[in-house]
Amino acid sequence: MRSLNPVSLHRRMLALAGLLLAGLTCVLPATAGVRDAPGKNLQVALVTYGPGAIYWERFGHDAIQIRDTVSGESVNFNYGVFDFAQKSFLFNFARGRMNYMMDAEASAPEIAWYVKQGRSVRRQVLALSPQQAARLRDFLLWNLQPAHRHYRYNYYTNNCATKVRDALNRVLDGDLEEQLSAIPSPFTYREQTDRLMAGQPWLMLLLDLGLSGYADRPLNAWQDAFLPVELSHALNRVQDETGATTSHLLVASDTLLSPNRLPPPPATAPNLIPPLALAGLVMALVLLLLGRSDHAFFQIVFGALASVWLLLAGMAGLLMLALWALTDHVAGWANANLLLFNPLAFLLLGAVWRHRATRRAHLTAWLITLLAALALAGNLTQYLAQQNLPWILMALPVWLAILHILRRRAATA
Repeated sequence: MRSLNPVSLHRRMLALAGLLLAGLTCVLPATAGVRDAPGKNLQVALVTYGPGAIYWERFGHDAIQIRDTVSGESVNFNYGVFDFAQKSFLFNFARGRMNYMMDAEASAPEIAWYVKQGRSVRRQVLALSPQQAARLRDFLLWNLQPAHRHYRYNYYTNNCATKVRDALNRVLDGDLEEQLSAIPSPFTYREQTDRLMAGQPWLMLLLDLGLSGYADRPLNAWQDAFLPVELSHALNRVQDETGATTSHLLVASDTLLSPNRLPPPPATAPNLIPPLALAGLVMALVLLLLGRSDHAFFQIVFGALASVWLLLAGMAGLLMLALWALTDHVAGWANANLLLFNPLAFLLLGAVWRHRATRRAHLTAWLITLLAALALAGNLTQYLAQQNLPWILMALPVWLAILHILRRRAATA
């Protein structure tokens, strides 16, 4: 998703006051012709920018382009602007209460910036009537006013692409939502996230771990249009049926202004089962071999490796609990991975260093392992509607190994 307009990046980083001043300076002159032109002189297009190289650019970006065919003035309206100078920006970001803004830029320099970055640029001219074009222009100008330009950002349901989608749906009297809602998508939110973040594997894994069953619900094309590229694909299938007697394709022309020169994301989400299952199996075998040895050195190595696992598992559990209880990140609520990674792990930190396990440590290890087994049962029976089998196959063998070693030590005690 496009988070910051690069054409004005150096201005926006100064301060919020500088941002607003720069925005007004560039918007008012650029929209003068567009603002006054009759609907018959307005050409409306969707401009879609492909994924970028940086992680926050991996979801792409888009804008509504309105051009006055008489004066030649052209403006790109987009909803992907935020400002680091906002009060408590990082705190609000952490708790999922991000404040984004709408912005407008002259079309040519904005498009040129994306071309320079090597990102694809696609322009789809929309076959809107003069009345629809004027309505859209008026709405965007209204939305650009300081009192209306801010909105509460959500990665999946209220972002730069969905705001563009909703603006187009508004002038099509709801036809866009009606048609796209009837088309199933082959992806879920999780699959789209993993697919687009595959270029940053560690970040992809962290996001996948933090996503709950919310991200695994079947989507339709309307919901899948939270991604700019998916919205552009979907528009080619839409008929404008707002006319009294006839309908026509919404997209009048589709032009690739600049090809992608960056490594493209994969067409499908990577299969996380093999690498995570292998990692869990190797970790479990290593712990078993070390933990069953009576040699002091191997016991120390076992304690160190087990402690790293327990610390990571406990911290992951605390993070998932915080996402659920303290933030508005709905996609992380009620995460079934809490059955695999939870703060109970901290209770075993002392036990993995002792030669003889206490009954309390033994019972805690049993409880953690049973919770992991419950996650597996819920996944296989689809009682827990979350696609977390890769994480189950990683965590369960490790917990079984730790349980076996502590059970062995408890028997010795």
